[in-house]
Amino acid sequence: MKPAAEKKLRVYISGPLFTWAERAFNEQVSAFFEERGYETFLPQRDGLLLADLLSRGMTEQEALERIFILDVKTIADCDLFLFNFDGRVPDEGACVELGIAFAKEKRCIGLKTDCRTLMAGLDNPLLLGPLEGRIARSIAELDRFL
Repeated sequence: MKPAAEKKLRVYISGPLFTWAERAFNEQVSAFFEERGYETFLPQRDGLLLADLLSRGMTEQEALERIFILDVKTIADCDLFLFNFDGRVPDEGACVELGIAFAKEKRCIGLKTDCRTLMAGLDNPLLLGPLEGRIARSIAELDRFL
């Protein structure tokens, strides 16, 4: 009898994904976790894209609802939630996803390689709270929080 395969821990990677540079960075973050044996959900790669759903004949409302439902379900099923702070301001979708992850009592960690803030050098306390001080300043530094 073969031993049961060990289940990989799942990481939801949240953050901006609208430019080539953002998507490339997200792929690097995903590769970091995958090299350590994690399974990752990267919305730009594994999620639903609004343009694709609209091109298949869905209404905008149907498409938006489908994306929301998939992301919420995937967050509920993850073991670890990564919040990428980078950008002039944190991505609003990622902020909502962080709130969902926190409400579902997921372990949340942050990644912030961008020095910009809006509050005199501080980040929003409502974003910092769910992370409980677990904020890496580089991809390599994420190892501290695994």
